[in-house]
Amino acid sequence: MGLLPDAFADLEPFAAVWCLPTEPERYATRLATPMTDIVEFYDAVTPRAEAAMTFLEQFPLDELPDDATNLLHLLYSMIMVSFPVEAWGQQKIPDTGSATFDLFVEPWP
Repeated sequence: MGLLPDAFADLEPFAAVWCLPTEPERYATRLATPMTDIVEFYDAVTPRAEAAMTFLEQFPLDELPDDATNLLHLLYSMIMVSFPVEAWGQQKIPDTGSATFDLFVEPWP
């Protein structure tokens, strides 16, 4: 049994790395992952994002099954890597030096 709903079994190879429940975990994974792996992940998930959102809409947000919650976290990770893939070509935000921004409120669930 995988981490994702059966309809998204093709994304299962990415689940163990990218189904992360918090923004700090997703950001740390982005920074630690080579761009080639990030692009591979992004290219696999992006075409399935609309189907994933449609799938998730069948559940009340506070009653998502575990596999659906993992799918939601996978989408959050896809969003986390979108700017590095689409705009920057690197994991870090360019020209920011050592500046950081800590997120104090997480998306729910």
